[in-house]
This record gives sequence, structure tokens and C-alpha cells, in this order.
Amino acid sequence: MTLEEALRLTNRNMIVFDLLLGSAAIAAPAATLKVLGHEEPSPDAKHLFRRCGPIWLTFAAAHLVADRRGSAADWQSLAWLRGTEIATDALWSASPAVSRPGAKLGLQLAGVANVAMAAGFAWMSRR
Repeated sequence: MTLEEALRLTNRNMIVFDLLLGSAAIAAPAATLKVLGHEEPSPDAKHLFRRCGPIWLTFAAAHLVADRRGSAADWQSLAWLRGTEIATDALWSASPAVSRPGAKLGLQLAGVANVAMAAGFAWMSRR
């Protein structure tokens, strides 16, 4: 598998991931937070998490556009979007409410994955 093929596959996987995460955050924020390793959220935490759902759905749409259209600008936009997410999961992992074993590490690794995607999608925009 070439680097380009791996990045295209990653992009397709992110369409599904962000679509599921965004939809679940809107439809069932408490259950989604539990899956992510969060303790029982307060009502305001559930509301704040639900408000993030449209953000992830926007990410899914951007990944879909890059998959279908694939212009340099589409890949550059994805690189920027993924770059905005580099520190958010690491910051979230510092929350004492994230307590399930492995959840903090998973969130920190999500930041690493976002660095890799940002770099990879930037490369795609210049190929």
C-alpha cells in the first residue's frame, strides 16, 4: 500500500468515525461520553458535548468532499481541520472525569493521530 492509498483509506475511515461521533454526541451524549471513558456527566457537560456534535459532522462532510472531489484545496482544508484538533483530545485527557483505564492514553494518542493526519493531508494537497 502506498502512502497516498493509506491516506485515502484513513480519510474514508474518518468520514465514518466523525459521522458516528457527531451523530452519537447529538443523539446520546451521556452514553457517548461513557464509551469514551468519561464518568457520569453533569447536565451542563452533556449539553456542551452535544454542542460538539455538529463540529464532528462538519469534519465528516469535509472528509467526504476530499474523498469525492480531491482538490488540493480540499486536502489543505483537511490538514487545517485536523491541525485544530491536535491539542483538544490531549487537553480533554487531563480531565479528572476521564477515568476509565486506557481512556486518557487513547485521547492522547488521538492527538498524535491528528498530527499524522494533518501532515499527511498537507502532503496530499501538494502532490
